[in-house]
Amino acid sequence: ADFHALIKCDDPDRIAHSSRSIAATWLAAGLDPARVVFYRQSDIPETTELTWLLTCVTAKGQMNRAHAYKAAVDASVAAGEEPDAHVSMGLFSYPVLMAADILMFNAHRVPVGRDQIQHIEMARDIAASFNHLYGEHFVPPEAQIEDNVATLPGLDGRKMSKSYDNTIPLFAPPEQLKKLIAGIKTDSRAPGEPKETEGSALFQIYQAFATPTETAQLRQDFAAGISWADAKQKLFERIDTEIAPMRATYEDLIAHPEKLEALLQAGAAKARKIATPFTAKVRQAVGLRDLRAQAADKKGDKKDKAALPSFKQYREADGQFYFKFVDAQGRLLLQSAGFASPKEAGQAVKRLQELAQPLPTLLQEIPVKHLVTAQELESALQQLLAARD
Repeated sequence: ADFHALIKCDDPDRIAHSSRSIAATWLAAGLDPARVVFYRQSDIPETTELTWLLTCVTAKGQMNRAHAYKAAVDASVAAGEEPDAHVSMGLFSYPVLMAADILMFNAHRVPVGRDQIQHIEMARDIAASFNHLYGEHFVPPEAQIEDNVATLPGLDGRKMSKSYDNTIPLFAPPEQLKKLIAGIKTDSRAPGEPKETEGSALFQIYQAFATPTETAQLRQDFAAGISWADAKQKLFERIDTEIAPMRATYEDLIAHPEKLEALLQAGAAKARKIATPFTAKVRQAVGLRDLRAQAADKKGDKKDKAALPSFKQYREADGQFYFKFVDAQGRLLLQSAGFASPKEAGQAVKRLQELAQPLPTLLQEIPVKHLVTAQELESALQQLLAARD
């Protein structure tokens, strides 16, 4: 995600090194590029185009609530500076770029740390806003979290992040790895004094690499008063044992950037087979169209499309999610009650679109009000179903 890296780093060499290091790390850790689409963000120009299209349907108030922006404002105020003194437009609007990364490929589930849940929720809201205005194009994503490793602490106890410069490079040489681990922040409890695992960055990092049995043993060692030096040695040995077999692969990739570049370019080609036609579809939806085709659209396909009824999903000021069903002329046929989440509203729409159950049953189970006869409503739904087939 090298576009994201530009938000807080203005050192070109560091940006390039970071891209190379992250790509090599994924591959050395066992990622098989033949089984996934592994690409560099900046190699997909459609990403930035989609970012702008999504920006145009995103409320500023939503960006005001982003954790990173609020943290930057709080830091400036605490320092007696203007609230936005250190806020670039990149920092302010980067949740939209993140949403574009996700929505470009219509991901259903996104593995994230617990601290990133807000961004998935924002992507869902942005998708719902776009879908409401231009029709169903995006799948609202869901966050997938591993509770045991939801957020990994860094050397200083804060969330491990390159932004905080508190990371432990996964494939650092043993000497550097040992030195970094020795610098993990701990309290002043002496050897022999029981130590708390709760809130201990050292223990949490160990837990991320260790088996349940090994974790239980270190927990006992903490209670028995293990010295911090011995605990850090245990952590070093556990990480080095896990990482050593991968380190040679990592170092080989770093030494041969042409191998990395070839893999990334191949991944970009695979990604663009999806991104290019999808972006063309989205451009068409918002009205960025080939002028030569407009006359033909009016006579042919456009009439066919205009003849179809459609569902519209949206969010109201009360925070609830709604949908409505309208005919080709925009006449309201059906109006939903409010749903707590866009997922629930979308599931209800899907049930109506598919007509997998008799319409009277659906109208009893889904909180909606139909403003025309049931027969007219079913006719419109059948028309939409036939067009999909």
